[in-house]
Amino acid sequence: IDGSLVSRLFTLYFPLLVQTYIQGIIIAICGNILISVSLNIQKYTHIRQSQRGTKPYYKSVLWWCGISLMGLGELGNFAAYGFAPASLIAPLGCVSVIGNGIISVVFLKESLRASDLLGGALAVTGTFLLVTFAPHFAPHVTANMVERSLTNWEFLAYLLVEVVVFCILLYLYKCRNMKHIVIVMLLVALLASVTVISVKAVSGMITESILGNYLQLTYPIFYVMFAVMVASCAFQIKFLNQAMKMFDATEVVPINYVFFTASAILAGILFYQEFFGVSPIHIFFFVIGCLLSFVGVFLIARTRPKIKMDRVFISMGQIPGKRCTDKVQPEAKSSPYGSLAAKLMCNSGTGTEES
Repeated sequence: IDGSLVSRLFTLYFPLLVQTYIQGIIIAICGNILISVSLNIQKYTHIRQSQRGTKPYYKSVLWWCGISLMGLGELGNFAAYGFAPASLIAPLGCVSVIGNGIISVVFLKESLRASDLLGGALAVTGTFLLVTFAPHFAPHVTANMVERSLTNWEFLAYLLVEVVVFCILLYLYKCRNMKHIVIVMLLVALLASVTVISVKAVSGMITESILGNYLQLTYPIFYVMFAVMVASCAFQIKFLNQAMKMFDATEVVPINYVFFTASAILAGILFYQEFFGVSPIHIFFFVIGCLLSFVGVFLIARTRPKIKMDRVFISMGQIPGKRCTDKVQPEAKSSPYGSLAAKLMCNSGTGTEES
């Protein structure tokens, strides 16, 4: 009787779980596409402003449209965590990289390289494997569930290790002045792990409240996780901006994607038990999908060939009627500044004497 009851419940709720899972995937993909569109709109605004040299970019309506689309896309990613596992939503960030590459080639007329095609094919293949073999069932995130997960010894051990590693990296970065890209991006990834846990907790509790199952907003843990989410996001953006100032974007983007995805998957495994009961073959192909997405993002984000500006230089020795001295080194027995200025001056060909 118990087995029959379990079978009936599984048959009843399985379509609902799959539907919720697909909704999360669709929301995440749409959100990442909006982010890629917004980035290209902002890029186009900067290009147009630099060519025209008119009003600042932040006074452009088009630029604010791009910012609005980015906010809408990030809101979609936030909502997706309430429907699908975090270990799936985080890797789907490669959709934004793929969309950005396609839009920049079609609309901004950027060059299309062979590595872009190969990277796009690998990223699409990896995305397909992720969607197919990722955990299809995520536990309902409630306040009681979050409180229990916070007291699990696996998560407490992980949190202790993360705090220790974060303090060591921060000491090396701030006190020892070690400005290596791996150190900065590891700081971002460790904060991102906390961000993913708190974002999914907040999004999941809001989703449960909207669906009418239980009102989760009355529990104090909701506001605790909300505060953790805001704080971790703020510090994550701070370190990420510092990385963008010190290093090239073609280095920061793929490394951040790899580290963020790895930290999100680890958080989903330890905190939300997302891979509990998943078969080894599904785990194997999920890892393969992650690796393919990593390589694809790296190939797409590689340094693009810089546009060569045609500059015409005229040798001063070739100007008709002008001659210039060859030596510009100041003489030892004369005033350095006066002698250097005199040597740099070009005199007319009528035989004017040097000063």
